Amino acid sequence: MARPMGPVRLKKTNPVTIVLGAALCIFILYFLLGPTGSGFSASRKATAASHPLSPPTSPFRKPSTSGGKPKPPPVTRYNLNNVTISPSPVENRENVLILTPMARFYQQYWDNLMRLTYPHELITLGFILPKTKEGNAATTELQKQIAKTQKSSPERDRFKSIIILRQDFEPPIPSQDEGERHKMQNQKGRRAAMAKARNSLLFTTLGPATSWVLWLDADIIETPPTLIQDLALHDKPLVAPNCFQRFYNAEKKAMDERPYDFNNWQDSPTAQELAAKMGPDDILLEGYADMATYRALMAYMQGEDDDQNMEVPLDGVGGTALLVKADVHRDGAMFPAFPFYHLIETEGFARMAKRLGWQATGLPNYKVYHYNE
Repeated sequence: MARPMGPVRLKKTNPVTIVLGAALCIFILYFLLGPTGSGFSASRKATAASHPLSPPTSPFRKPSTSGGKPKPPPVTRYNLNNVTISPSPVENRENVLILTPMARFYQQYWDNLMRLTYPHELITLGFILPKTKEGNAATTELQKQIAKTQKSSPERDRFKSIIILRQDFEPPIPSQDEGERHKMQNQKGRRAAMAKARNSLLFTTLGPATSWVLWLDADIIETPPTLIQDLALHDKPLVAPNCFQRFYNAEKKAMDERPYDFNNWQDSPTAQELAAKMGPDDILLEGYADMATYRALMAYMQGEDDDQNMEVPLDGVGGTALLVKADVHRDGAMFPAFPFYHLIETEGFARMAKRLGWQATGLPNYKVYHYNE
């Protein structure tokens, strides 16, 4: 016969055990809900890439592994109809891709980039550099600044992501000195190589979330801090500011400025007549006395009232500074490395964009400044 059980006595829990259990629960909650790593705000974490094959315009976080094996590439759907391209890019949180072909590194370029007031967490930087002695030196200096900015600077100064490419072809001229670069006989080969570099950079970095592409040359060392917002406000497919250069005027014995970029122009009957007489592989060049085109150059269109919002239509554009709606590139407008209606590189890009229905616009009174060698 079973004996009746006596009263059950529960063992008193040790207070130390309760404290350790509570601490463990707090740690688990923090691990699950807290930030995944230092330097990532909520907005950055939401768009961070989880795999090396994710779009390059998303910042990359090393994924966790299961059993020592990496996770498979993600299958991601993108609805480009949800990507806004508006004159209010900051309010709409629009992603900007700043692309720079670079042969030399100028500290003033990077300092100016850091002063841009557009939210850096919405900016992706893309660079392409040649595999030359100068290109290697520029890459080293660029990487130093990137490491300093992305690791040591306050989070508001850090960019969403940064991509560096190295050219897989030899540059057509060995020297990047200004005098050598601008010789007329070097232009076709030089600009064809520049077009290839721009296309390589563009096709590698343009992501599905990109709204705007800002082409900014590595020797542009001074722009208004609100450059991106100011250009986007015009809501144009392609919009180019006027590029000038500061210099010491010995006659005035004071600092002065002069036009620099002559590739922003309106076409002329003379240029069209010259093109009609050219062979299929010949190109028109601007700014050379041996090829007088009599085009109307934006460099000389400054208005007397100095209205920075003054707009003029353009048939050709330069690449020193140029803001482009991402849809223009998505439509297929690129930089021809071959004679396209006798135009090449950035001027050919403007012609190609116009053939696709996109009109270029210039801002004669809105200035950016080129390095003076």
